[in-house]
Amino acid sequence: MMWPRAGLVLAAFALTAAAFAQDNVSEPDGYRTENYRAVVPATLAGARVLTTADAEAIWRAKTGVFIDVLPRAPKPKNLPEGTIWRDKPHFNIPGSVWLPDTGYGTLAAPTEDYLRQGIARASGGSKSTLLVIYCQADCWISWNAAKRVLSYGYPNVAWYPEGTDGWQWANLPLTESQPESRPGEEK
Repeated sequence: MMWPRAGLVLAAFALTAAAFAQDNVSEPDGYRTENYRAVVPATLAGARVLTTADAEAIWRAKTGVFIDVLPRAPKPKNLPEGTIWRDKPHFNIPGSVWLPDTGYGTLAAPTEDYLRQGIARASGGSKSTLLVIYCQADCWISWNAAKRVLSYGYPNVAWYPEGTDGWQWANLPLTESQPESRPGEEK
């Protein structure tokens, strides 16, 4: 009667192997361009990867600038005339700069300019400023954005892959935030 036990062992091994394979996502050569809410790599070449404890220590010491790149829900184009649009409240790590929509795999030129200018303002023009880039757990948007900021010549980039989810799970404070204005955009 070893068969039932052997079947359980094989099933457990298969589940463990599948979970291990999921946790070992490798970095793509370029940017992720689809399925942004998926397991992310454990690394980002050129960047420091932060745990929640690391991010909290930086935040408490005020030794870095936190950049939230979570996308913003667009205003529907087909709203009937006179309809009032209200953005869903967005909460992030207190003191963060919110640069939404800047972590997609491909950026339109105005969005890329918005990211470059936002990072330059947030860093005070200093390429050596520690930039902590995040969105939510299992979200490639922050991975892409951190990789892109590295390509702009900022060497002190930290990627916080757990983002606001990890922050909230640790019972750390979140605050309502508004995105940085884009050129020509009304607030």
